[in-house]
Amino acid sequence: MKLVIAIIQPTKLKAVREALEKIEVTRLTVADAQGYGRQRGRTEAFRGHEYACTLLRKIALEILVNDDFLDRTVNTIISVARTGPEGTIGDGKIFIVSAVESIQIADGSRGPGSV
Repeated sequence: MKLVIAIIQPTKLKAVREALEKIEVTRLTVADAQGYGRQRGRTEAFRGHEYACTLLRKIALEILVNDDFLDRTVNTIISVARTGPEGTIGDGKIFIVSAVESIQIADGSRGPGSV
């Protein structure tokens, strides 16, 4: 089992969720996130005064998948979350972490069947 953590643009959330449902990935956690990488934030103006926004809004998706779903999950996120054919800075990032075990609280089932 692998934990896929995808940081994406908020505007891409609906499209990513719909694409994941089409490949039968229906369980995920969505969280608001703030941060910056190579974007380094941006400058905005409010009532004539400029100020720096160093933290940009993002969406963090956490998806626990069995190994046979890993490649199609990652490829789907990449293809849908990318802006334009080449992508741009700020499109996001994907992290893949090994998951030791999964336990379903409701019935106590463990392992790949509980995902």
